[in-house]
Amino acid sequence: MLENINGDFKNKDILSLDQFSTEDIGIIFRLTRKMKDIAVNARPSKFLEGKIVALIFYEPSTRTFSSFSAAVKRLGGQTIEVLDPQHFSSVSKGETLADTIRVLEAYCDCIVLRHPQKGAAETAARAAFFLPVINAGDGTGDHPTQALLDMCTIHEKHERLDNLTGVIAGDLLNGRTVHSLIKGLSLYKNNTLYLLSPGELKLSRQDYTNFREKGINLIKIESVKDMPGNADFWYWTRVQKERFESFKSYEKVKNKFIVTKELVKKYAGNKTIIMHPLPRVGEIDIEVDSDPRAVYLRSQIHNGMYVRMALVSLVLGKNES
Repeated sequence: MLENINGDFKNKDILSLDQFSTEDIGIIFRLTRKMKDIAVNARPSKFLEGKIVALIFYEPSTRTFSSFSAAVKRLGGQTIEVLDPQHFSSVSKGETLADTIRVLEAYCDCIVLRHPQKGAAETAARAAFFLPVINAGDGTGDHPTQALLDMCTIHEKHERLDNLTGVIAGDLLNGRTVHSLIKGLSLYKNNTLYLLSPGELKLSRQDYTNFREKGINLIKIESVKDMPGNADFWYWTRVQKERFESFKSYEKVKNKFIVTKELVKKYAGNKTIIMHPLPRVGEIDIEVDSDPRAVYLRSQIHNGMYVRMALVSLVLGKNES
């Protein structure tokens, strides 16, 4: 079902970083710079004039939902915003995801979907006959637009996406942002990622093997003491309470690794950037927010809107000013 982009985004479903090449990502980033200029300078834009994008979110969301909504409106488009479709009368009566998608595609030009079930975005893409579907996160599966904004943030700081050393910490088993970021960085050469997580939340054996086969160097570590001193970035993630069957199991592993001012002082380099896909739930101390290397509440969240502006424009074939 996954269709490679091959430089042509128009009407393509965006489901996973597996669809992308480095050239495709370069196209997005070049347009992202133009989108940043539009947003920062509040320039009027007609990129998406006459276009309607449906935002269908079966899971709660702050950043992804808001940034997609703002992205479309910044470019002169409009949105249909569906938060918690379970309250749709049709859904509550048992309507399938496929049928919901087929109904909503009658009213819009593109669908952005978040869903708690892994693979739901692909199900929606198969159901949609006439328009593209963008995956805004499907369970423990993929979150391609998050990975793109994360990679944009790294590139903005280090001016490259190869020859990187990074630390990824937290819930690596369930973290779709983690899975997508590793996929994205595996497209580039000579990247090494140190994986720090509680034993119960390590990458699954299958994911670990699959990622290694893509050519990225993964090193499992069990302590912050094993982190490299020359890391280009730290990517901290929360332990995902909603993925646990019991509160007791969650309590056992939450906040095992916390970024504090002391940790940053001891282990971060001068050029290390500290990232987090948010929301955070105690795993980064608020005192770290003022450190100039902490980008999660600065460029990282801003890049989310700029990247999504670029991607929606490309998918709808509106990549010319």
